[in-house]
Amino acid sequence: QVQLVESGGGLVKSGGSLRLSCVASGTASTIYEMGWYRQAPGMQRELVATVSNYGRTDYAASAAGRFIISRDDSKNTLYLQMNSLKPEDTAVYYCYADSTGYGIDYWGKGTLVTVSS
Repeated sequence: QVQLVESGGGLVKSGGSLRLSCVASGTASTIYEMGWYRQAPGMQRELVATVSNYGRTDYAASAAGRFIISRDDSKNTLYLQMNSLKPEDTAVYYCYADSTGYGIDYWGKGTLVTVSS
């Protein structure tokens, strides 16, 4: 079992920055891919960024060039540095983990990011 707890959300003005964190705890011996999804009001959940256990990163087009995903396995923590935030980045951000190598099997409960214009 893996528990994921996000933090770092909040209210920020357009153009500002936030850093999200996701702390993983539990008994999984290896966490393969981790990443962030987000869900805006009335919208489907969408992938933001992913990072593999060997450091490969991928970004949605909306996040590329503004967001940076990273992980510190010594601290069991996933990060998302979000810069140049826009009102359309407003959403609940969820972290996830893949502990089997076959797909997402754990989710956090989310942290709300609100970007004002």
